[in-house]
Amino acid sequence: MTSISVALIDGHPVTIDGLAHVLAAQGTFTVVARGKSSQDAITIAKRHRPDLVILDPAISGNAIAAISEIATNDARIGIIAFSGALGVDHAVSALEAGARGYVSKSCTADELVSAAKAVTAGDTYVSQNFASEVISALRNASVRRIAMQALKLSAREDQIVQFLLNGRTNKEIASKLGITERTVKHYMTVLMQKLNARNRVEVVIAAQKFKHQMVPSHRELGGLGSHHSLTSAGRSYLS
Repeated sequence: MTSISVALIDGHPVTIDGLAHVLAAQGTFTVVARGKSSQDAITIAKRHRPDLVILDPAISGNAIAAISEIATNDARIGIIAFSGALGVDHAVSALEAGARGYVSKSCTADELVSAAKAVTAGDTYVSQNFASEVISALRNASVRRIAMQALKLSAREDQIVQFLLNGRTNKEIASKLGITERTVKHYMTVLMQKLNARNRVEVVIAAQKFKHQMVPSHRELGGLGSHHSLTSAGRSYLS
């Protein structure tokens, strides 16, 4: 199996050591360079051309500008913003600059690995706990559609949303679908997490909103070049 080369950029050596340990344990990642600043990130990307760059947006220098420069110079390199800040604005800035992932430093080792694999496969990964807020805030239409692919509902989830839209209770939904009421409640929990909703009404509103936003306008389609079209064809993942 071909090893995935990774560059780690963070102002705290202990964080880099922890990341390196987690990735090395997988047997599929090789850390080829380490740095602590935005300039380090740019230099390392040019010199080593890693498959993946994981960087903290809080590193010294202009991290967003560094992300943009790396993404512009070599679109093959996947970039994950590994941040201690969960502000939506921070995530939007990183994703619109060219990062394909935004992961919280409070994530588990498994989530980090999932994000790394998704991004190196050309997909988009945003931590689930605030993903829908990030997607709603994305101003760039093509970037927003890529990220929103992750909120596509499964066939069963879509069925449940339709029943909710018709005012059905959990008991009625269970009867219609031939499943238990407990299973319906499980799907409701999943839907609320996916759509950042607090109750069944917000689930319906959010689901309809995202479905509507998934349809690009003619103007947006006309403005996308071949590069964006290829990128948009990729899948996206939210943890």
